[in-house]
Amino acid sequence: MHALYVLLPALAVLAIAYRYYSAFLATRVWMLDDARTTPAHTKYDGANFYPTSRWVMFGHHFAAITGAGPLVGPMLAAQFGYAPGFIWLVAGCCLAGAVHDGMVLWASTRRGGKSLPDIVKQEISPFVGFVAAITIILILVVALAGLGVAFVNALADSVWGTFTVAMTIPLGMFMGMWMYVWRKGRITEATVIGVFGLLLALYLGEPISRSDSWFAGLFHLSRSQIVIALGVYGFMASMLPVWLLLSPRGYLSSFTKIGTIFLLALGVIIVNPELKMPALSEFAGGGGPIIPGPLFPFCFITIACGAISGFHALISSGTTPKMIDKESDIRPVGYGAMLIEGVVGIMALIAAASMAPGDYFAINTLPATYANLTFQGVQMVPVNVPHIQEMVGETVIGRTGGAVSLAVGMAQIFSALPGMSSLLAYWYHFAIMFEALFILTTIDSGTRVGRFLIQEFMGRVHAPFARPDNWIAGSVATLIMVFSWGYFIYTGQINTIWPLFAVGNQLLASVALAVATSILINLGRTKYIWVTLAPLLFLGSNTLYGGYLNITGNYYPLAIGANTARNMEGWILTICTVVMMVLALIILGAAVKNWVSVLNGGPVPATAEHA
Repeated sequence: MHALYVLLPALAVLAIAYRYYSAFLATRVWMLDDARTTPAHTKYDGANFYPTSRWVMFGHHFAAITGAGPLVGPMLAAQFGYAPGFIWLVAGCCLAGAVHDGMVLWASTRRGGKSLPDIVKQEISPFVGFVAAITIILILVVALAGLGVAFVNALADSVWGTFTVAMTIPLGMFMGMWMYVWRKGRITEATVIGVFGLLLALYLGEPISRSDSWFAGLFHLSRSQIVIALGVYGFMASMLPVWLLLSPRGYLSSFTKIGTIFLLALGVIIVNPELKMPALSEFAGGGGPIIPGPLFPFCFITIACGAISGFHALISSGTTPKMIDKESDIRPVGYGAMLIEGVVGIMALIAAASMAPGDYFAINTLPATYANLTFQGVQMVPVNVPHIQEMVGETVIGRTGGAVSLAVGMAQIFSALPGMSSLLAYWYHFAIMFEALFILTTIDSGTRVGRFLIQEFMGRVHAPFARPDNWIAGSVATLIMVFSWGYFIYTGQINTIWPLFAVGNQLLASVALAVATSILINLGRTKYIWVTLAPLLFLGSNTLYGGYLNITGNYYPLAIGANTARNMEGWILTICTVVMMVLALIILGAAVKNWVSVLNGGPVPATAEHA
């Protein structure tokens, strides 16, 4: 099987879904109306509520939602074979993920940019809104930790990658000043400057990374130092005005992301690599060296972003609705951006499946595991990895977590293009930068969303603390967020943090779909509830089962195992998973109770009249 037979049908299905299904949602379900004034105008404050042009908004939203998930998830899930992940990415993205994102963005925009917990409070009950706030903050911390682990593993001890990614911060701030202060409205000029600066940073990374370079020591950071640097950046991005750093850097990142995916798709079309992984592998029943559980449910929670992601609900009810210029922008931003993320996931899956199995497992498993690994009856040995290590000047064997193996897979496709074989090292580090930008943009947006949520809690004690422009409360809330996800990154490993993130992320998506169903019922649009209820039934049952297997087969054994140094980690992971599942069940149960009440003639929340 060659890649084109997978890519072209997928692109066709995604295009049809946007043309017809999103149009159906926009006109029949959401009833978008540009005559309505959005919160970006009614609550304009120049910092958090700020009307933004459609394509800058699309870029910011796409950059914010597209973290490590659509890259790392398909790479890890490729151990099951390429077919399950491909089916889930296409069907899940069109029928679940894009619906989920658009529904939440529409609901929040119609409710003054309210956060998801506030919407739960209005549409179900105040108590359930309180439970939802706790649940969302916990899941958000776990989600950012899961994404952060992949970021840290990709950049630790990589001078070239660290320098290039670090340069996007001052570059983004320069673009923000250019677009909004010095040359207000000159987006094209800022774009040209940003893209040129990004390519220059990538080029300069190679000489700076040389051992005789004075600058190499500044950017040669250990894993712990990367975690600290990430925390400092997360605090800055959360506290500075969105127009100065978060929005322009996200806009720049989106150009890099979309451009890279376009180039990768073009490379796949030209090279048409063979998919060396089988359609369905021997690990579908469990026992895999990367994901120990069976295909169901773990394929559908390992591949989260790219198919459906609860984290997107936080962005769609966090920064994005505060920046939407007009309601018609909800369709391309909410539904359309998710489809592009689906393409990202498909490209990551192709990059994984086109690698020789010996190389794929050499990078994604520890050397001790790899030494005894057989696949399809053959003892695994590296094929191209030794040559790649020599070319890029870094060790890639045993670099678990998916990020490095994805960079290798992408670099192999790019270097197979005519005249590109000598540039493998540049393509590899370009791919590392590409992945890191994905993750960093999600971390900064997620931290800002978490800050707003925690400030809402603080406002229960003292009302002014809930105001977004309260710098003291904002600083305290941001520090709480940064220290929380920083702890998990600092102490955790990819094989424990990623499953926790995957379960929490999909539980949050289930909650958001339940809330969206409640809104449709409260509005009297019951004939359309299938658009949210169908994905909710599949995702909710799948994720709860996956959480149960995570506890019994992964975390609890770690908590009581012989390795006493990791017992505490096991208990924390076990407790976090149990708490997330219980809280999610409370919300889902309350939502169902609300549906039954309203459908039987019970009271309808007053907010439904204004949606």
